[in-house]
Amino acid sequence: MTSNYTDNFHICADDRLSLLFSFSVHAGAFGTFLSLLTGAGLYSLDIKTQGFAGLPDWLAQNQITVYCSVPAGFRQFTSILTGEERFPNLRLIYLAGEPVYRSDAEQYRKHLPHDFIFVNRLGCTEADVISMYFIDKNTWVSGNTVQCGFGPQDKQVLVLDEEGSEVGINQTGEIAVRSRYLSPGYWKRPDLTKANFLPDPDSGDQRIYLTGDLGQMRPDGCPEHLGRKDFQLKIRGYRVEAAEVEMALFERTDVQEAVAVAREDLPGNHRLVAYVVPASQPAPSIASLRSSLQEKLPEYMVPSAFVFLDALPTLPNGKLNRRELPPPLSARPELGTPLVGGRTPVERALLEIWSAVLGLDEVGVHDNFLELGGDSLLSGQVVARVIGEFRVDLPLRSLFQAPTVADMALAITQRRAKAADQADINRMLTELEALLAKKAKTMMDEDGSTDVYSDGEGRN
Repeated sequence: MTSNYTDNFHICADDRLSLLFSFSVHAGAFGTFLSLLTGAGLYSLDIKTQGFAGLPDWLAQNQITVYCSVPAGFRQFTSILTGEERFPNLRLIYLAGEPVYRSDAEQYRKHLPHDFIFVNRLGCTEADVISMYFIDKNTWVSGNTVQCGFGPQDKQVLVLDEEGSEVGINQTGEIAVRSRYLSPGYWKRPDLTKANFLPDPDSGDQRIYLTGDLGQMRPDGCPEHLGRKDFQLKIRGYRVEAAEVEMALFERTDVQEAVAVAREDLPGNHRLVAYVVPASQPAPSIASLRSSLQEKLPEYMVPSAFVFLDALPTLPNGKLNRRELPPPLSARPELGTPLVGGRTPVERALLEIWSAVLGLDEVGVHDNFLELGGDSLLSGQVVARVIGEFRVDLPLRSLFQAPTVADMALAITQRRAKAADQADINRMLTELEALLAKKAKTMMDEDGSTDVYSDGEGRN
């Protein structure tokens, strides 16, 4: 393990390494042993308690030469840089543990020294280094993610489908490693070992380890990391890749960090929620976020709710702590439209229905249903309640054609008026037919005539 880093990173006794992780995680143990075996200095900073505000000064004061963190930590670090900072000793940064996006490489070019090297490392505890990709200021990143590069000669990177077969170029699958240099398995967990470590299909002395990471293989044989397999989402029957949603958000310059998760805050109601850390204030509007995502993604991949945070919660290793992501608030989100209450009985009744279905404390008559967190499933619940309340024929698509309470109230009023007009016409026709029938019978009784004219006068 150590030789991979000393050979690739040229670590020596003159280096001063940052330790921003807990000693109990893989990256922390790696930094410790790398320092002990090379003589490099190791400098620890408890980011969890001290935060990132003092990190630039800490790097400069301790003359750190090699910086290591997860991509989320790097984003927080670069977000506080003003351009005035100087890091004369820093020569290399490497990120690991999560997908690295093109925006991360752009921040590196913007804030860090010209001769500084930026490394995207793909690895895991069970197989250590899988691959590395080195870039400098002149490297062009063509896709949304920074590719993972190529691995050591003793490891082969594969991308497999659910059946264990290799997928095609640019198709998504699970990243796997084929090698004879893998962990023997999990301590006293033969079930997990059997599930994640597969025998060599060629009956050789190698094995295949399933990393649990999703990825794609580029035409040049270089893998791309797309996030954890565990984070694949199922929304209304559609499979959603959270990484695709997050990449689309990262393309915006006003978004510093973003994560997409599926939540079931109400039983049976699975919805896609995006958590966004704005790059600056004021935060982007929900309408603008939704609009930009709709240009890149199918409708079912557009989150139904957006939650703005000052920072994403993290684990001791710096990775995202998904369990600590808060549920969307019941308060009405900031929509850029004034809150206007119900002005008619119909609008007031609709506001109660919308608030109950959307789980919001209040709704304005000009608020857009989708921007409030509505989706196709919730729209069905709204329309069903509206039909039961107002006894009108209202198709499901009507909520997307009339996406505000004011619009829906107008549609209901018009349908009521149309239904009333038709009822009046039917009543008048019935009365007229009865009158004509009575007149005709009277005339027949008088002279036997059967010729009845529209003016009501009988003639022979």
